[in-house]
Amino acid sequence: MFFTYLRRELRRRRKAALVVASGLALGIALVIVVNSVSNGMGRAQDKVLQSLYGLGTDMTVSKAATPTSGDSRPRFKFDAKENGDEGAQSSDRVMAQGFTTLSASTVTKVADQKGVSSAVGGLSLNVVKVSGQFTRGQFQQGEGGQMRGGPGSQPQGRVQGGGADFDVNQYTVYGTDVTKPELGPLTSSEITSGRTFKTTETDAKVVVADSAYAKEKKLKVGGSVTVKGVKYEVIGIATASSGDAAANLYIPLKQAQTLSGDKDKVTTIYVKAADSQQIEAVKSAIQKNVPGTTVTTSADLAKTVSGSLSTASDLATTVGKWLSIAVLVAAFLVAGLLTSSAVSRRVREFGTLKALGWKSGRVTRQVVGEAVVNGLVGGALGIALGLAGAYAVTAISPTLQAQLGGSGGGLGGEGVFRGGGGLGGPGRQAAKSLEVALTAPVSLTTIVLAVGLAVAGGLIAGAFGGWRASRLRPADALRRVE
Repeated sequence: MFFTYLRRELRRRRKAALVVASGLALGIALVIVVNSVSNGMGRAQDKVLQSLYGLGTDMTVSKAATPTSGDSRPRFKFDAKENGDEGAQSSDRVMAQGFTTLSASTVTKVADQKGVSSAVGGLSLNVVKVSGQFTRGQFQQGEGGQMRGGPGSQPQGRVQGGGADFDVNQYTVYGTDVTKPELGPLTSSEITSGRTFKTTETDAKVVVADSAYAKEKKLKVGGSVTVKGVKYEVIGIATASSGDAAANLYIPLKQAQTLSGDKDKVTTIYVKAADSQQIEAVKSAIQKNVPGTTVTTSADLAKTVSGSLSTASDLATTVGKWLSIAVLVAAFLVAGLLTSSAVSRRVREFGTLKALGWKSGRVTRQVVGEAVVNGLVGGALGIALGLAGAYAVTAISPTLQAQLGGSGGGLGGEGVFRGGGGLGGPGRQAAKSLEVALTAPVSLTTIVLAVGLAVAGGLIAGAFGGWRASRLRPADALRRVE
């Protein structure tokens, strides 16, 4: 009887039911689109940040900022050639990024902190190679070879030609702990040719080159590259998953320490927390128990992402969500008022049913049942519209720009992109701009939320109408004309 009457009433009031369902559908569709776009913003930001730190890395530890003293600029010294002959000169300077390092024992201290799953150290180096040659000038004697100034004076003339022609080549090298390949900036790149390091190659003269740098310098697997007079075999080519690579060349940590003279030193410690929900607690523990360090989480670095990606993310998380709430509240109120109004027009009908023996509870359940069905229909329409909207955003894939770093303050001794401080990682010398395509992935959670909103909308609308219907008395209802 309940479902028969329900089906008949919904058919008889199709237009009213469609209006209620449509209002709920618009609100639910907007919620789905806003949630999907917000998820897309999160993925876009993760993609941007992925180019700055290794996959699986929750935070980095670097040396705390300290006032610099003296002159830390690189100096180049060229030996004089015998008898002043001209010739080629070359000099390499290998320096730790930011000129700040931590003791390798700090890695163990960090790894021993509560909540830390694993920690690995790395040494980020900046290599400046100056090469070229001096050319002797030719002395041109003045006309007639006349001498001035009396006996012993030199012939008058001038030096022509000669000089110096030098080229400066600057690149970055990252010393990675090959025994822990699951952490560190190399994990944000994919080996596209050759292989990565073996765990036994802790002090081997092997190198993995970034694909962009390898293309520029024409490096291939099986070839070699020389750093400060040391020849390394190219065993692999790595391509960054997004953005720029963390370094131009990757070598075993011990080799990097030998090149720079920083024995048992690291510039950055990459940390993975045992529980992703306890990252802030782990950060606090490291800062408290490992003095002289700066701890930077991916959330800290995310705050430095600016540009259209940041603006769109703010709109999606603030304006979009508040707009969704406002539309949902309006849709629920309209559905409730329309259902209540429909009950007012059915006073005589409900009065007759009560006179025939229907109790107030049964009438209320009938009204609520109709409202819930309207809500479910609205939910189905809303999910369809929401999925269509999310698909449209993904198909269009609007391009957003992300400016990384900006001020760089507060995330390390030399800023996010200097000195390996913060999650910026090695080799970052200036803020970078990246472009990412926006998508709107729809999660199962979003669909469940939409269904829940549909049921809630129906119940709210039914509550309005049911309350009106339960207060009707058969005698009063029969005296009114519909």
